[in-house]
Amino acid sequence: MNELLKLIQERHSSRMPFDTKHPIAKQDLLQILEAGRWTPTAHNMQNFEIIVVDDEKLLESIGNIKRPVSETFIRENYQQLSFSEEELRRKKIGILASMFPSSWRNPDFRLDSKDEKADPSVQRPFPACPVMLIVVYDPAKRAPASEGDFLGILSLGCLMENMWLMANSLGIDFHIMSSLSADSVEKEIKNILHIPGNLKIAFSCRLGYLITTPGKHLRVRRDISDFTNHNKFGNKDL
Repeated sequence: MNELLKLIQERHSSRMPFDTKHPIAKQDLLQILEAGRWTPTAHNMQNFEIIVVDDEKLLESIGNIKRPVSETFIRENYQQLSFSEEELRRKKIGILASMFPSSWRNPDFRLDSKDEKADPSVQRPFPACPVMLIVVYDPAKRAPASEGDFLGILSLGCLMENMWLMANSLGIDFHIMSSLSADSVEKEIKNILHIPGNLKIAFSCRLGYLITTPGKHLRVRRDISDFTNHNKFGNKDL
């Protein structure tokens, strides 16, 4: 039990390039997919398909897709930033501003299409990897009486966590690529991978092994007493 909690606590996202010459062993990949197979899903609908991409040319084609950062993302991301470790420790939520380009730390950021080439930070480079998993689902199939298919989306989150924890337990780095679900990017990926039109990309993830050791960043979490309410909301006496 302590080992499981330690694994959960040490789970992390690896955003740097992976070693393309160090492939994922098939047995390890199958264990990650097996963890996904046992995902708890609403009404056991198992409403997902996973496309394993390890072909170098396909990975290169996906990597060449332009993934501009939206003004909405940068402005809303700003609300989660702390500008010192002391501030982050005090808030117990969010991330350090130093992890992002300087232009992303401006609350009045405006994206002018004419300036996109002048500011390379708005074009995200695609970090290399030997394997990608593209998770798709059919939005027309919702969990019964689930407004906005909340339960179905929750199930996809469980799938992500199952595979993420298994990958990290095997020493394999894992990185969620939410930008590949953006409409313009998704359209190109669906063409490359022949994904049926009725399916939507829920999320994508990179698997591999880091080339270099990343720098350490402060990680924070709220205390149990900060988010736990005992018997009624606002009662913190647990």
